[in-house]
Amino acid sequence: MDEKHDRRGDIDSVEKAFGLVLRELRMKREISQETLGFQTGYHRTYISLLERGVKGPSLRTVFTLAKALRVNPVEMVRLVSKRLPRASKKP
Repeated sequence: MDEKHDRRGDIDSVEKAFGLVLRELRMKREISQETLGFQTGYHRTYISLLERGVKGPSLRTVFTLAKALRVNPVEMVRLVSKRLPRASKKP
């Protein structure tokens, strides 16, 4: 994880935070976007859009990606939440 993305203030949207977490989990498993796409039924370009924070996932997509990455969906969302600035967490 590079220093720029380690600071909470650098993440300005839930989509970007999700994208960073998705990429980190995928890289930790040492699989390509194409492989993740094949395992989940999503196109590689959609995986790329998610990782770049251009698109936001549906709840179904979060569960599908979490299963393929062998992580609990709740844990995945927790990791996303940790990436957000504190102000974004308030109701």
